[in-house]
Amino acid sequence: MPTVTIRYWAAAKEAAGIAEESVNADTLRDALDTAIAARGADSRLASVITRSSFLVNADPVGRAAKESIMLDEGDVIEILPPFAGG
Repeated sequence: MPTVTIRYWAAAKEAAGIAEESVNADTLRDALDTAIAARGADSRLASVITRSSFLVNADPVGRAAKESIMLDEGDVIEILPPFAGG
């Protein structure tokens, strides 16, 4: 199973309590589920993830099913919550 890095931005960083972490995951769905499970009963990260967009190696995931995004060793996932402002 590949080791990948998850980088958290803005509200995701606050909810995760860290800026980045490494997880073992085959798909984007597996990586997100692992990150959420690591927070135990704290559901803040899960809540942020439901409204976030994602990049894998700087490429937007868009509306693709998270379980269809396969990961390779060293990939970088960025979790981007909606940003306010203008």
